[in-house]
Amino acid sequence: MMRAAKPVLTPHDPDFESRVRESFERQGAMKLIGASLEKVAPGEVEIYLPFREDLTQQHGFVHAGIITTVMDNACGFAAYSLMPADASVLSVEFKVNLLAPAKGEAFIARGEVIKPGRTITVCNGEVYAPGEVNKLIATMTATLIMLQGRTGIPQG
Repeated sequence: MMRAAKPVLTPHDPDFESRVRESFERQGAMKLIGASLEKVAPGEVEIYLPFREDLTQQHGFVHAGIITTVMDNACGFAAYSLMPADASVLSVEFKVNLLAPAKGEAFIARGEVIKPGRTITVCNGEVYAPGEVNKLIATMTATLIMLQGRTGIPQG
């Protein structure tokens, strides 16, 4: 099967990386679960989540809601990296496939823009449990919207 060529992704803001990192640092949810932003590139983000017992469900796996939250953030920040400096980003819709129980010492969530747009951006997300073989835990297709000049929604 032939794959489409990856789009060339050019940020509107040359200072996109520091803007993404500053916005990530303001997220209480990411602090709450102990996630950290590891990689920021145009249209691509990686977030690291260490295993913690308090993030598990009844079988000892990291809860699907936590995995989804980290993947949603990776997609959101991947989209945000391409937006102008005065923009904000919000998720509009996403579809998650949970492929394997989230067990392991840590997890890496990757978000990647597959279709940038003026207002709507589409991303793919994946969560892996790193190890000898990176085990794919979950995938996501996310639609995100860029907001500018909206009362009550601060930029970033």
